[in-house]
Amino acid sequence: MLKKPVHPITIRETLAHTSGLPFKSAVEEPTLDGLPLAAAVRSYAMTPLQTEPGTAYQYSNAGINTAARVIEVVSGVPHAEFMQTRLFDPLGMKETTYWPTEAQLTRLAKSYRPDAAKTGLEEFPIVHLLHPLSDRGRRFAMPAGGLFSTADDVGQFCRMLLNRGELDGKRVLSEAAVAELSKRQTPSTLKESYGLGFAVGPDWYGHGGAHATNMDIRPEQGLATVWMVQHAGFPGMGGQAQGVFRNWALSEFGK
Repeated sequence: MLKKPVHPITIRETLAHTSGLPFKSAVEEPTLDGLPLAAAVRSYAMTPLQTEPGTAYQYSNAGINTAARVIEVVSGVPHAEFMQTRLFDPLGMKETTYWPTEAQLTRLAKSYRPDAAKTGLEEFPIVHLLHPLSDRGRRFAMPAGGLFSTADDVGQFCRMLLNRGELDGKRVLSEAAVAELSKRQTPSTLKESYGLGFAVGPDWYGHGGAHATNMDIRPEQGLATVWMVQHAGFPGMGGQAQGVFRNWALSEFGK
């Protein structure tokens, strides 16, 4: 039986993945980028919550997309345009886009997973997005996982965060905003420690991707690391590579 939640979902809860919204709605099939953002968020409003807001952690694309839709409503600007003018352009992130060009697609990393023998790798396609990825007519900007980028561009973003919202003299985020997104927002009763869009640890914050990409910010060490791979699982000891890389970077370049 449906019932009214104890309190309305807050924007903070959508960004901390405690909103109670599902990962996606039933109409986001077979891909996640086939609906305009407004229509996708409307479908979440018609989907029952899985938990009371603020009581449980569940990673939710629907929550992130909802927060992005709030940006559109408040600013009056489409999400992709807002991101371009307020984040990508100021940071010089020239390769970051929801719609890679034909030239960029020739450089798109392929995705791999362990083969049947678990000793090697096999290539597999990205099935959650419509193809061709350059199609601006049928594909829509999907804030929760539709961006394409490069290590250099992600590095610029991480440098800005490491510098508390400023990069090369340009203020992109306020120091107060960086402080909020990088501190724990999930209740102490939950084992998951999450900020606003970032996982949060005792001396770090960051985010990992579905195919093992990762960004890791260490303010006290003055170091950010970017790990760019496209793997849905690793054979052998491959899964340990990211930790080895991070520990090496901390020992070589950390304060």
